[in-house]
Amino acid sequence: MSQKVPLNIKQNPPFWEQKSLEEMTQAEWELICDGCGLCCLTKLQDEDTGELLYTRVVCRYSDAKTGQCTDYAQRSVNVPACVPLTKERVAEFEWLPDTCAYRMLYRGQTLADWHPLVSGNANGLKTAGVGLLAIPVVVDTGKLDYENYVIDKP
Repeated sequence: MSQKVPLNIKQNPPFWEQKSLEEMTQAEWELICDGCGLCCLTKLQDEDTGELLYTRVVCRYSDAKTGQCTDYAQRSVNVPACVPLTKERVAEFEWLPDTCAYRMLYRGQTLADWHPLVSGNANGLKTAGVGLLAIPVVVDTGKLDYENYVIDKP
């Protein structure tokens, strides 16, 4: 997960309702992330159908107790398959869960009531039962058969 940068979010309407994702500053973009960690779940793709399958496996940099990345700045270096979520690539994020704040705003929806920017509660996800904290994740040891850990799309 990202390092959060304090912003004045007491605007009326708030920045995420005034700007498109592309117009946001990098700091605003980072704040849109709700911190769910679901983007960190290992995913498999069926070679025949192209179907995307989610697993409950996370890399060794995912903190199962917080849902946060323990080395966010170096995540793509540490795990080459880690896809940085950028403004320029937001249209490609179809593989993210429907609750992802980036996807919701991209589709013209509002942020979920439990989103920290809306609720003012950093623990909103946990209370709502959303994110890595709601899934019994398994840390990848490099020796797992991912197919044994397939779950429904969160």
